[in-house]
Amino acid sequence: MGASKKGKVMPRKGGYIDKFLKKADKAIQEGIKRADEVLDEAVELGEITAKQASKASKEFSEKAKKEGEILQKKSLEKINEGILSAKKMATNSEEDLKMLDKLGKLRKSGVLTEKEFQEKKKKILSRI
Repeated sequence: MGASKKGKVMPRKGGYIDKFLKKADKAIQEGIKRADEVLDEAVELGEITAKQASKASKEFSEKAKKEGEILQKKSLEKINEGILSAKKMATNSEEDLKMLDKLGKLRKSGVLTEKEFQEKKKKILSRI
């Protein structure tokens, strides 16, 4: 304890400041420790989130690949259907022209009348 001006004993002021500084230092250390814990939790959460994002990305990629394969298969089926339809149309047109030729010969030979020939010809030409 320190001496005073009039001989009274006064408590040391340095003692209060030291206690205050120790409390402040302890509070700072506890705050740093808590901040480190929160930061560790955030890093752990970030790692989990990154893993989940990676997994979701892989799942989406696989799904997109499968859907692409399905679309490609359907497209090929439609193209093949179109080709078959075009072939049928070409074949039908050739057959119709051959039929017109035969009908013309039948008309010349007198098997068909002009009216019968014109009716058949009209039907065939409407299909071409």
